[in-house]
Amino acid sequence: MSTRIESIHIRESFEDFLAEQGTLEETTERAIKRVLAFQLAAAMKEQRLSKVEMAKRLETSRSQLDRLLDPDNENVTLAALSSAAKAVGRSLRLELV
Repeated sequence: MSTRIESIHIRESFEDFLAEQGTLEETTERAIKRVLAFQLAAAMKEQRLSKVEMAKRLETSRSQLDRLLDPDNENVTLAALSSAAKAVGRSLRLELV
């Protein structure tokens, strides 16, 4: 039980630190993009889907797909992420909290 409480405290402290540094929003956006790129790559691997085949499903080039899967590329649209999710049989869910 104390581990969960410590974990929550650490998370809140880290978020407070990022907010104080003025980087909370940017850091959160980057983390979300990294997670989405990882999840797409994992879904492709799970389905044994090559980049070439995935690019065909998306009707785009492999280099465009590489940019989409690049966790550091911040110039990815919601439409592109949604299309990629559909191509692997998933959906993209966004919510305001």
